[in-house]
Amino acid sequence: MTGAVTLADLEAEAAVKSPALQELSDNLVFGEGDPDANLVFIGEAPGEDEDLSGRPFVGRAGQLLDKIFESVGLHRDMVYITNIVKFRPPGNRNPRPEEVAASEAVLLAQLRIIRPQLIATLGNVPTQHFLNSTLGITRTHGTWHDWHGIRVMPLYHPAYLLRNASREQGAPKWQMWQDMKELKRALDELPPKRVNVVIDTAEQGLLF
Repeated sequence: MTGAVTLADLEAEAAVKSPALQELSDNLVFGEGDPDANLVFIGEAPGEDEDLSGRPFVGRAGQLLDKIFESVGLHRDMVYITNIVKFRPPGNRNPRPEEVAASEAVLLAQLRIIRPQLIATLGNVPTQHFLNSTLGITRTHGTWHDWHGIRVMPLYHPAYLLRNASREQGAPKWQMWQDMKELKRALDELPPKRVNVVIDTAEQGLLF
């Protein structure tokens, strides 16, 4: 990819699956929202509803995510929503490490085009990838981390909240609301967006 690549250009290229993704669905779920968003939400992979519609987070978990957005004055048109893996794994299983690795280039290209100042990772798979950590989401949710100059906040995946419906203080839904209020506070206080965002993922071991 050369020149001023757009999200539409990238989506066309992303539709061609690499060999490591051949076990996954053939339907690309690329992402949607504001292409100039300051905040990007990243899940793990599409589910059945997303696979059928071609849109991220449109099933029960996505409907809950919309309500979570509304609780802090957000709408999905104000942010960008995608998954680290763009094709549905069979049986809605978690993506395998090699599938995440094969999907990383497209995600990084999306982030370079959108240039967000904040990233919210939804659930264990994207959180552990961005934090390079094995800590679970119950330990990391609501905490701030730096990733190539972009602030990252891990959040519970809405599917997890569907399985933990209590709103009592200290319950996952209550924690999610506190985390979202902090995320919205940070979003409201952002300075103007930088023109260029440098995401350098090279590792010395791959160089010399």
